[in-house]
Amino acid sequence: MTGQWKNRKIQSRADAAELFLEMIRPLKKYYSDGKGWLHVGNTGVHYGEKAARMEGFSRILWGLGPLWSRESPNLAPDLKSEIEEWKKHYLTGLIHGTNPQYSEYWGDLVDYDQKMVEMAAIAVAVSLSPQVLWDPLDACQKEQFCVWMDQINHHRVHANNWRFFRILVNMMFRRIGRPWSQEKEDEDWAVIADCYEGDGWYHDGNNGQLDYYIAFAMHFYGLVYAKFMEKEEPDYCCILKERGKQFAKDYIYWFDTEGREIPYGRSLTYRFAHGAFFSALAFACDDNIEYGLLRHLAINNLEKWLCRPIFDNDGVLSIGYGYPNLFMSERYNGHGSPYWALKTFFMLVLEDNHPFWTAQDQRPLFKAVQLLEHPHMLITHNMDHVQSFVTGQHCQNHGCTAEKYEKFVYSNQFGFSISRGHQLRDGAFDNTLAVSIADDNCYRMKYGTKSFFITEQAVFSAYSLMPGVEAESAVIPLGSWHIRIHRILTDKEIDLADGGFSIEAEVSSQAQAGDLLEKYSEDQIKHEEGKIFVCLPWGVTGAVSVNGDGNAVVIDTFPNTNLLYSLAVLPMICRRLKPGQHDIIDCFLGDRTEDAVKYIDMIPQAELKENNIYVRTDTSEIRIEWPDLKREE
Repeated sequence: MTGQWKNRKIQSRADAAELFLEMIRPLKKYYSDGKGWLHVGNTGVHYGEKAARMEGFSRILWGLGPLWSRESPNLAPDLKSEIEEWKKHYLTGLIHGTNPQYSEYWGDLVDYDQKMVEMAAIAVAVSLSPQVLWDPLDACQKEQFCVWMDQINHHRVHANNWRFFRILVNMMFRRIGRPWSQEKEDEDWAVIADCYEGDGWYHDGNNGQLDYYIAFAMHFYGLVYAKFMEKEEPDYCCILKERGKQFAKDYIYWFDTEGREIPYGRSLTYRFAHGAFFSALAFACDDNIEYGLLRHLAINNLEKWLCRPIFDNDGVLSIGYGYPNLFMSERYNGHGSPYWALKTFFMLVLEDNHPFWTAQDQRPLFKAVQLLEHPHMLITHNMDHVQSFVTGQHCQNHGCTAEKYEKFVYSNQFGFSISRGHQLRDGAFDNTLAVSIADDNCYRMKYGTKSFFITEQAVFSAYSLMPGVEAESAVIPLGSWHIRIHRILTDKEIDLADGGFSIEAEVSSQAQAGDLLEKYSEDQIKHEEGKIFVCLPWGVTGAVSVNGDGNAVVIDTFPNTNLLYSLAVLPMICRRLKPGQHDIIDCFLGDRTEDAVKYIDMIPQAELKENNIYVRTDTSEIRIEWPDLKREE
């Protein structure tokens, strides 16, 4: 299935509907006899197999509900017939899944049940398309369905985006004229209010954790609710819409002009769900909206994903990111989980002549450097290379969270790597500091930030690398280059590695990392004392020890560590530090333009004098004051 849709262009609702049907068509043979379960794989998940199969069933509704909500006059007759088959299919599954007497009954809920998550897709689909999933039910079936869905009102729900699942279920009850819980809705909206940080930004659960869940969960659900309930609750729904518009002004900076997003944070296996926010905003808002921009970002993001090998040979969407990859998955990523990505097909709720489809295409215009205060990000746009310099973010209870939230920079072109072990090769420590006790060869990166400070020039953070090793770092974006200055205080002898950008590899070595140089020509890996550059036809990455005390190396990382590329190499600056205080200055290059190699001769310089950083490039000289991070804490 790799490359099946590589050159696919989506120009209308009919194009999107046809693509959606092609995506879900291979799943038909994986449904259970009663159609209530979808089993597309055998990977494990913490909530168990039964809930995983129900999850698979439910998540397809993120596309089917919007598709059914409108007539599709511009589709071919065979596709219209297929849509009718899906209606029968899902009505049958819904009846069996909510019938306690049937073998495919989805089961009674418990507190914090994963099935609560999946109720949201069902509730929205019923609200959008009651003529498909509600009206055809007989009285007994309607009662069984409502009893099953109402269980969410009688169990504890996580105090994060999960509260929207109960909000949406009660919204559905209101729309179909069934009893609903005002008490639970009030309680849930209070939780959502506590998550609101201002300027359109929420956090999700953990204070300070601002990732893609703000777009494809907090805002997505809020905008869906705002559209459905705008007559009943006009004032609050207006607030939800305005928050979405505010958020959009910042969120677009996470994408390049062609819709490619920065990989960052948890749940990246949801892939093109990152564009779902734009579909929901177009659905909810009728005025003061740049529909051409929303379509451009949503459609281009989806089209770019279609160029990647994200489907297996049977046409099933895989767990992974740029390719199938279990190493980067979360404990809650089951075999059907990736179909959360179908949320971006919420665009199908918009009729063929909606301005989302007819407005003139509009490319986003970006400032070269943009400070996003709430997620603590300094975003740079250099051609179509988007980099996010991040600080102060932290996440718990998920896989590889340090790698997903706490590296110095995240790139839409080079991605980032997750660790498969603790040595430099399997640790794949790109764009971060990694530390080991001297000669122990057991490295770790930071986990948590003590304090931070961010300006439009630099990002500062204070943190511990390990007990007895304290660090303060300044990261300064300079286009294709960036400079890092580290102040390290250690009470023990340590080995320290400062990693640059990983880049997809041409060959791999099974020998020690130092032997990798023998696998490439001198034109491909340029190595001088304190400097190393990987120069390949598809891009250049490099690492330089500015103050000359580091050893420049290229690491042959383990396969499947980089999220975008299954095989990668990584330039690093390594050094051994004695107990005491050390000031370190390194700089790193990442560029994919046709003349990227020219940057090798344009190395920026930096100097640290007390609390002043002096940076010199070929075109400028700047001074940056190092803040008192203890004061900022």
